[in-house]
Amino acid sequence: MDDEGIFEQLFKMLQTSGPVNWKLAREVTKSLAGQPEPVDPSVAEEYRELAHVAEVKISLTTTLPSPPPGELNPTDRATWAAENQQSFRVLVEPLAEKFSSLTGDVGIPGIGDATGMEAMLAPLGPALLGIQAGTMVGFMAHRALGQFDTGVPAMDHDRPYVIVPNLDDFAIDHGVDHRQVRLWASFHEVAFHRIMAVEWIRGRFVNLVEAFYTSVDIDASDLLGKLSGAMGNPSALQQMFNEEGADSTALIKGTPDPQRLADLQAFTAFIEGYADRVVAISAADLVPAIERIEDAYNRRRTEPNQAEQFLQQFAGLELERHRAVDARAFCDDVAERWGEDSLAKVWDEPTNMPTLAELTDPIGWAARVLLDDITLEE
Repeated sequence: MDDEGIFEQLFKMLQTSGPVNWKLAREVTKSLAGQPEPVDPSVAEEYRELAHVAEVKISLTTTLPSPPPGELNPTDRATWAAENQQSFRVLVEPLAEKFSSLTGDVGIPGIGDATGMEAMLAPLGPALLGIQAGTMVGFMAHRALGQFDTGVPAMDHDRPYVIVPNLDDFAIDHGVDHRQVRLWASFHEVAFHRIMAVEWIRGRFVNLVEAFYTSVDIDASDLLGKLSGAMGNPSALQQMFNEEGADSTALIKGTPDPQRLADLQAFTAFIEGYADRVVAISAADLVPAIERIEDAYNRRRTEPNQAEQFLQQFAGLELERHRAVDARAFCDDVAERWGEDSLAKVWDEPTNMPTLAELTDPIGWAARVLLDDITLEE
């Protein structure tokens, strides 16, 4: 193809009316998530029945809000990815302002017309963010077991999901009965759905993410250097934005503030750890293999995860999901020492959530949150 044709393709690819090129994101996601694989209707119905069981059991063991139970969506990877394309936009959109400063703050060696270059760079940020968003969701589709297993709250909806092929693979990989895994996953999704119904929980997450990104220092030197070289080579320029080959993590690096990163890690870890406790208590008599499943799941959270690695490399957001084990131990310790009502105070207001340090120091948390209600024990 001639240079004019390549630039025409690039022009169409880079067109967007917002801070993120969601059209490009969808194309990237589709290429990574694969083709739809309809779930067997009998399996889907089984999951929905198990979710109803989980609703009843969890209602008996927690004071979490009881929203109208959304019908569980047992789905395949491609469908989940398509329906959640913008669910995690809070992890991408705050970076748009960072990219908007690229054209004004950094010059590109060898390019004479600054005004023309700014016009060429204008779509660059949305395109890279589109690649980021699409790649992240595409990787998630192959990894997540359900909405509960993404590590972060969804923003655009509160529909509960389980991703059936991934749960089947999980059962096979760990030698656990499929029906027990399905029931365990249904309990987890219902528990997560209830946590997300806490009035302030999504707003708290958005605030933490925004504070985190405010502190991130973006290094665009690699990006601008490669862009400068590609300007004279249309094929190389096209490759930078090819949805199958682009690696934006190699182009842009982010360095976060450690304390704001810790705040996010504590938030996500506590949500997962609390849900683990709810499931362990409410499902224990129905899932004989629950300890084996939990052990396998905890090991899985320590393994490399492409979606999380991509986000970590891109913006320095390392969730460290293995900290959910500390959070579960924190919940057990608080409940044992001071009772379930004391643990439930976490949900009274955002500042009652434990900090990262407090996840391994429940007495320190109690001294801050429960001091007026209890006598601390050494």
